[in-house]
Amino acid sequence: MSKHHPDLILCRKQPGIALGKVCEKCDGKCPLCDSLVNPAKKVHVCDECNYGSFQGRCVVCGGKGISDAYYCRECVLLEKDRDGCPKVINLGSARTDLFYERKKYNVTIV
Repeated sequence: MSKHHPDLILCRKQPGIALGKVCEKCDGKCPLCDSLVNPAKKVHVCDECNYGSFQGRCVVCGGKGISDAYYCRECVLLEKDRDGCPKVINLGSARTDLFYERKKYNVTIV
């Protein structure tokens, strides 16, 4: 996700013992490069990204996590898995703009 959307900011703090989760929509994807092949190593997130209401949330989109997140083999070989916590901490400009556009026209999705 972060590879294709440069405006997303990752946490990048020292990972703890908590495992990262992914939702049904993001299941099977590497959280760094969106690859769907060769899951190699489990994702660990920092303690702040796994505290309170954030516990068990998707690393990529923030939805309800259902399964463990894995880095792909390429990211493990390039040691991108050692760069820190991969949790996305902002929404991104596209989702923020969508929120305000809906609010402007009072559109509700049921």
